[in-house]
Parts: sequence; structure tokens; C-alpha cells
Amino acid sequence: MARDEMLTIVQVIEEIGVPRATFYRWRQCKKGPKSIKLPNGAVRIRRSELERWIATLEEAA
Repeated sequence: MARDEMLTIVQVIEEIGVPRATFYRWRQCKKGPKSIKLPNGAVRIRRSELERWIATLEEAA
């Protein structure tokens, strides 16, 4: 089984093509993909979670 890649916020916003401020607003409103806050304060998003979140947007469109 392949390892579920942990993406940084920079990688995620580059992939989905939104400004950083938009992504942080989505996180605040609980509209973005689920994220993981590491003990050092860094935030990561699992590749599988990003894909699941995008799929829910497709279904809602």
C-alpha cells in the first residue's frame, strides 16, 4: 500500500489554484479539507483527504 502523502498548505494551494488567504478562510469556516496540526505548529493535509474533499465539491456542483 502506498504511503498517504502529507501535503503542505503551499502545495495544496498551488494544486487547487487559490490564494493563501482564501484557503485560510475556508479552514476558518470549516469548508476546506481536513488538516492535521503537527506538534511544531505546521499544518499538513493528507493527499487522500484533499482528493476526498475535491470529490465532494464535484458532487455538490
